[in-house]
Amino acid sequence: MIFPGSQGGPHENIIAAKAIAFLEAFSDDFREYAHQTVKNARVLANTLIDNGIKLATNGTDNHLILIDLLGFGIGIGKEVATALEEAGIICNANTIPYDPSTPFKPSGLRLGTPMLTARGMKESQMKKIGEFIASVIKNPTDEKLKQSIKEEVEIMCGQFPIDLD
Repeated sequence: MIFPGSQGGPHENIIAAKAIAFLEAFSDDFREYAHQTVKNARVLANTLIDNGIKLATNGTDNHLILIDLLGFGIGIGKEVATALEEAGIICNANTIPYDPSTPFKPSGLRLGTPMLTARGMKESQMKKIGEFIASVIKNPTDEKLKQSIKEEVEIMCGQFPIDLD
């Protein structure tokens, strides 16, 4: 069952890494983290929808959110992703179902909540982040807005530092 499906050869480092990952996945901490990740994604998705941002799937059942930017223009995913990065929020441009543009100039954005959850953020932070994202999507060239959001993002990240232990 292992070879050749998920293990292509006797790479002991990969076998050890999978063993550790499986062990962690069986823990109560991981179960709690996984549930919180999905809760956070749902709150983020609903906040975006409440702020007039269309999602490709009208919500989410997992850790990912795909934003449909066609209401703001065709093929603007990279420009909006760059604007969000300037505001301190990292995501990536992504195609959406039936995208009229090319994969090189996609009309969507993909967001995920695992790292935010790993930092300890919960639903109240997701609401704030959703409002930040919606504001930048609606005003991607507003430098003052992006700078203001970036300052708030830096404060929030300072309150939820990455735990390297």
